[in-house]
Amino acid sequence: MPSPPSVNVARLTYLLVCATAGYAIALSTKGTEFEVALWVGLIGGLLVAGFFILIETLIRGFSLRGFSTATFGLGVGLFCAWLLTRVHFTALFDLVFRDRLASQADFDTVTNALRLSFDVALYASFGFIGVVLALRSSRDDFAFIIPYVRFRQDASSGQPIVLDAEAVMDGRVPAVLRAGFLHGRLIVPHFVLDELHALANSPVAASRHRGERGLASLEQMQSAKDIQVSIHDANGLRGDETMNTRLMETTVLLGARLMTGDETLTKVAKLQNIPVLNIHELVDALKPVIAIGERMRIPLVRGGKEDHQGVGYLSDGTMIVVNHAVAKIGSSVDVIVISTIQTNAGTMVFAELMA
Repeated sequence: MPSPPSVNVARLTYLLVCATAGYAIALSTKGTEFEVALWVGLIGGLLVAGFFILIETLIRGFSLRGFSTATFGLGVGLFCAWLLTRVHFTALFDLVFRDRLASQADFDTVTNALRLSFDVALYASFGFIGVVLALRSSRDDFAFIIPYVRFRQDASSGQPIVLDAEAVMDGRVPAVLRAGFLHGRLIVPHFVLDELHALANSPVAASRHRGERGLASLEQMQSAKDIQVSIHDANGLRGDETMNTRLMETTVLLGARLMTGDETLTKVAKLQNIPVLNIHELVDALKPVIAIGERMRIPLVRGGKEDHQGVGYLSDGTMIVVNHAVAKIGSSVDVIVISTIQTNAGTMVFAELMA
């Protein structure tokens, strides 16, 4: 990925500063090799700048957030090392080296050197382990290090969203996020991933297809650079615990919102005051409201229940039944809405041909 122009300007400025500093140091020298010193100072400044620019390029993907995380891990590791250094190893050194060294001076020299080497190795090792563990951990893992304390979500990122299997298999979540109607980091509990694997391995063709589609959708979301997806290592189902109960417990634990396409889970979550986002409710909310007397132009694609009716569909799938339009099937006609009926499948609209 190319560097932004501001970074390139900073690099160029740094090169000039280092070259100027090397040249200025060379000017302060006296002697017969004055011109050589000038060139050595200039080239030396450029080499120093090039070395640090190379380091900056190698850590290009290391952000300020990663630096703060690594610093936290380094602090934890150094603290653990400090606790271990409080243990006195004088008795152990005395047991090992007292009989092998001739004088007290030799014994003190050896034990001091060993103690210093041991402390340096201990601090370096635990600091390294702490940094690596912190960088490998997700933001949610820190809640287990500091009980009952969570890092405040950035206002721009929004509250995290826990996805159930239905939401993952739906496939429309990335589009909603990219459209800007929804913000937040997506979290897929590990037991939801297990459910998708079980569906993908099902002997029933329909279930197997849904599971494979869910896994493919999750893989696409993880590979997208503009979507944050993490697999939460939550415990599986316990005893006779249901999937819906485990989902709601995980949502409350993470202080997140639950996204699902399950109507039953939506109702139960709302009764327990758990923030829930239902994909189907979002789709219904985005459907245009059709009023009686509204005029529109639609293509008629088939006949209706009555012999004289023609049926067309809007772009969102709403069915329009047009009276006395059987002769117009296969063409687009102008109609006027005369009534609407709300059914379980959606809104059914009745219309008449316009004169």
